[in-house]
Amino acid sequence: MNFLNIVKKLSYTAALFATLTFSTAAIAPTHQNDPSQTNKTVSKVKIICLDAGHGGHDHGAVGRKAKEKDLTLEVVLKLGKRIEEGLPGVKVIYTRTTDSYPKLYERPELANKNKADLFISVHCNSADVDVRTKNRQGRYVNSVRRNPSAKGTETLICGFNRLDQQDVAIRENASILLEENYQDNYMGFDPKDPSSYIVFKLMKRQFRDQSIKLASYMQGEFSNASRTNRGVKEQGLAVLATAGMPAVLTEIGFISNPDEEEYMISDSGQKEIVENLFQAIKTYKNNVEK
Repeated sequence: MNFLNIVKKLSYTAALFATLTFSTAAIAPTHQNDPSQTNKTVSKVKIICLDAGHGGHDHGAVGRKAKEKDLTLEVVLKLGKRIEEGLPGVKVIYTRTTDSYPKLYERPELANKNKADLFISVHCNSADVDVRTKNRQGRYVNSVRRNPSAKGTETLICGFNRLDQQDVAIRENASILLEENYQDNYMGFDPKDPSSYIVFKLMKRQFRDQSIKLASYMQGEFSNASRTNRGVKEQGLAVLATAGMPAVLTEIGFISNPDEEEYMISDSGQKEIVENLFQAIKTYKNNVEK
């Protein structure tokens, strides 16, 4: 029986116990991947794992001129170089440096194996609206149209919300469907099945406070650059779920918005985004190393 089925068959007592365990973990995060590090706290930032969202056959969101997979890679490579230049002694590792597709579970797994102190996944956002119209036969049909007015940045940490607040998570987790045996790789998690999100409710959210802190610094820097601040949000994201360190997924802008797409394509826009992220990482590092 896979993990998801076990969760779904939990008795009332077991569910209560799991809820209490989860609540405690939110206050005192533990290191799920290494039992010997149960009470580990972040004291130094020596290794940062950067993840360029999507890649290879997974284009991610697509704009009028660019694909998410290309923009995220460009930004991540520039960010890695900026970190190495501006934070001597900090090592940067990448989940990908080319147009390839590491599976979602392999990305945090790489960070865990290399004992990274931060995991940062970079993505572009996209907004669509459902439209119901009549076809030539007079029947109503549902279609999706792009919403070009949505704009701004938001940074996500691993968590859980009501199902009607899972739009971003569902879109990002859709990449799982491109993998073979995805249900085995993610303990039965199925992004097409809303009930699967109970898995994330019962998992211990590691380093939650530190993740929120880093995400808040990122959003603060974006705001200082006059970007629309959509806030810090908790979502059930598979790419963050097994990271054994503070981990965030930052949406650097809406590729569905023509102005923001142009901004993210431009050298000046990417330079500003990279500097925003770098300053947030630097502030975070300085604070945890006091």
